[in-house]
Amino acid sequence: MSSIVIVLSILVFPGGASALFGGLAFEWLDRKLVARYQNRKGPRWYQPLADTFKLFSKEEITPEGVNAFLFNMLPVLGLSAALATCLHIPAFGLKPLSSFTGDMIVVLYMLSVMTLCLGVAGANTQDHFSLIGATRTLTQLFSYEAPFMLALLGPAIASQSWQISVINEYAASHPWFIFTQPIGFLVALIGLMGKLELPPFDAPEAETEIVSGALTEYSGRGLGLFHLGQNVEFFVGITLIVTFYLGGLSNPIEFILKALGVMVVLTALQTLFARLRIDQTVGLWWRLGALLAIGQLALLVVLQQIL
Repeated sequence: MSSIVIVLSILVFPGGASALFGGLAFEWLDRKLVARYQNRKGPRWYQPLADTFKLFSKEEITPEGVNAFLFNMLPVLGLSAALATCLHIPAFGLKPLSSFTGDMIVVLYMLSVMTLCLGVAGANTQDHFSLIGATRTLTQLFSYEAPFMLALLGPAIASQSWQISVINEYAASHPWFIFTQPIGFLVALIGLMGKLELPPFDAPEAETEIVSGALTEYSGRGLGLFHLGQNVEFFVGITLIVTFYLGGLSNPIEFILKALGVMVVLTALQTLFARLRIDQTVGLWWRLGALLAIGQLALLVVLQQIL
């Protein structure tokens, strides 16, 4: 019986299917809040799910001149990596299905796999728009991955653990890190936006410039899997920020309220700023974001030694 429960937990709730629907819910909320900020109505609640079904019902075309194995496997690999991270986080405010010392490093690594898959997917084609999108995607990865990781190291150092469940418990029993480490929260939030290529950091997939960026040649099931993977990555990123900086998570209601607060701030930033050029995107955050995160970590280490 316990084996059945474990399998259902991994495949259905709180992992697997529930993570997919959680990612779709975050996509809808993101689009809806941005629309309301812009005085538009926005999509209906089922629109992301309808878009996914539409993509999976369409024909999948493999372009000429690509490595067919890579072309078909990269979306599966990206989605699988994103779903694997859900096993180690307090998804929906529940206890992680798997927890061990150092799982935070594993989760951060797995979150990078989707971006790497996007870059390789674009480089695998002969389309110029895809190649430009792949170059921008990988360039932006190195600019925002490091600050995002450094920002999450702050709460880890304060709790003296690399285990997400331990950090969650420490954050729940101490003052919220958003107040004691505000710079880290800001760097983590903007770093997540850069990782997910959300406005104003959406130069890698700028529709008015390079069609769909690295995914220009993808259609049907492959495109649908990539979109699902990005949504799950969105879900995991928000969960990590809430867990580390907003007092941890202990129940689904707390998760919903805290995640909604983060989404309000995140969508406001998307609405306020116009798209940045790729040189602005890279230069700004590689110099400013990384230095801010490193500065806060250095201050935190010094204070720990003094106190």
